[in-house]
Amino acid sequence: MDMRPIRYFISVAEHLNFTEASKQLFVAQPAVSQQIAYLEKKLGVKLFNRTKHSVQLTHAGTVFLKDAREMIKKLDESIKNVHQAENGLIGTINIGLLSVPVRDFLPPLIRKFRHKHPLVNIRLNYYHVGQMIEKLKSDELDIAFTLSLGLQSIGGLEYKTLWTQPHCIIMHRDHPLANRTSINITELAEESFVMLEREVSPPGFDLLMAACANNGFSANLVNTASHIEAVLMMVDAEMGITILPKYFQLYASPTLRFINIEGDDFKVDVLASWKKINKNPSLPLLIEELELQLSQQKQMVDLG
Repeated sequence: MDMRPIRYFISVAEHLNFTEASKQLFVAQPAVSQQIAYLEKKLGVKLFNRTKHSVQLTHAGTVFLKDAREMIKKLDESIKNVHQAENGLIGTINIGLLSVPVRDFLPPLIRKFRHKHPLVNIRLNYYHVGQMIEKLKSDELDIAFTLSLGLQSIGGLEYKTLWTQPHCIIMHRDHPLANRTSINITELAEESFVMLEREVSPPGFDLLMAACANNGFSANLVNTASHIEAVLMMVDAEMGITILPKYFQLYASPTLRFINIEGDDFKVDVLASWKKINKNPSLPLLIEELELQLSQQKQMVDLG
C-alpha cells in the first residue's frame, strides 16, 4: 500500500516549497517532484501552479488537500487499529458463567480489565455446566467460569482454580436432621432426593448417584428440574432433599438449611477454563488480569 504520493503532496501543499518538503520527508527533491508528477498523471489534474519563484495550489489541489489529509488520517487510524487488534487490544471476549459462584469475583475483574483495555468488549452469557463445556469446545465461548465437575477429564482445556467449595445437604428447617451441623451420607439412605436434570449437569448428577452407591444405597430420586431455583423450591416445599455446592446458600430461602457432609469427598472447585488453542488475541490479556487478581487475593489472605 504505497501512499507516498499522497503524503508527499500534503507536505508540498503545506510548505508550498519542494525543497522544504523534501527536507521534512528526508528524501531528495527530485523524488518529491516525481511523486507529484505521478499523482497528477493518475488524477488527470494539475495540483500545483509552479514558477521559478513560487508554488501555489490549484483549485483542484486545494480541494484534493482536504481529502488527502482525511485519507491519511483514516489510513493511520486503520493501521493502528490493525496492530491493536493483532495484539488483542481491540476485540470481543465471550464469557460464560454460572450465576452465583463468581458474582462477587467477576465484576472487579472486568472493571480492572476494561480500565486497562477499554477497546475490548466483554460479553457475559449465563449457561449451565453442561452447556458451557460444549460452547467452549465449539469456540462460542472464549472462557468459562464454572465448576470442576468432570472438566479436568476433558482434553484440550486449560483451567485456573479460583477456590474450592464444599457440597452441602440442603433440607427444609423442619426436617428431623435440620439442626445437625454435619451429616454422614449413609444417613440419607431412606431420604427422597430432588435434583437438577442430568442433561443440565451430567457430572453433578453422576457424582451424587455414585456417592450414594459407594455408601451402600441407591438415591431415591423423586423429582428433577432444569433450574437450580426450582430444585431449591422443591426442597423448600419439603418434596425432598438435595446436595449442591454451598454457594447456593447466598440466595436460598431462609427456611432452608445447608448442612456439611462428613468427609472430604464432597468438594468442588470453582474455576476459569478456556481452550488451550484459542485464536482470540484478547483472551491472554484477560487471563493475565485474572492471575493478577488471584495473586492479590492470596497476598491479602496471607497477610490476614
